[in-house]
Amino acid sequence: MTRPLHRLAAMALASAALAGSLSACAPLVLGGAAVGGLVAVDRRTSGAQLEDEGIELRSASRLRDAMGERSHVNVTSYNRQVLLTGEVPSDRDKQAAEQIVSKVENVRTVVNDLAVAANSSLAQRSSDTLTTGKVRASLVDDKLLQASAFKVVTERGTVYLMGLVTQREADRATELTRGVSGVQRVVRVFELISEDDMRRIAPTQPRTDAPRQAQ
Repeated sequence: MTRPLHRLAAMALASAALAGSLSACAPLVLGGAAVGGLVAVDRRTSGAQLEDEGIELRSASRLRDAMGERSHVNVTSYNRQVLLTGEVPSDRDKQAAEQIVSKVENVRTVVNDLAVAANSSLAQRSSDTLTTGKVRASLVDDKLLQASAFKVVTERGTVYLMGLVTQREADRATELTRGVSGVQRVVRVFELISEDDMRRIAPTQPRTDAPRQAQ
């Protein structure tokens, strides 16, 4: 698939997600989704990908049972590292959510960035979905990055970047994301790997021997 088509795919996914968010009122959201032929090469092993899907499903179920409709919690798992975003009514709920997820099978670590606040509005969630699409598109457009190495989550204008990436890739993705309209803050939740590891698990990386000017 060419880069223009990749970019269209990213924006199409954002539009589809936005349409879904406008028609659904579920208070608890899973972080990952695979859409047919649009699924790109992933640096995680197939086993890790399945574990992440299971972690998200089990976490969602347990949080829903414990908190019901009073909280809006997004659960995103990448390589068994779980990111919690959204809103809960109290500090006690925030800590309870972390404890619940930390006990889910295969969870390695939990990054708890839940806000103690009222649930975000539908308009805010729609704006976040569009921001995620724009960030993904900017990563696809960049010739120095492999966009499929990154997972992007947006909550109240804050963009969380996840993935198995090198320091170079992390810095480049952060720079690009900060330049996207609608992004208020960038939080890096990367798992850093060496350049040698990157070449081993992702042999089709773009060339990096000749630096290029940022567009």
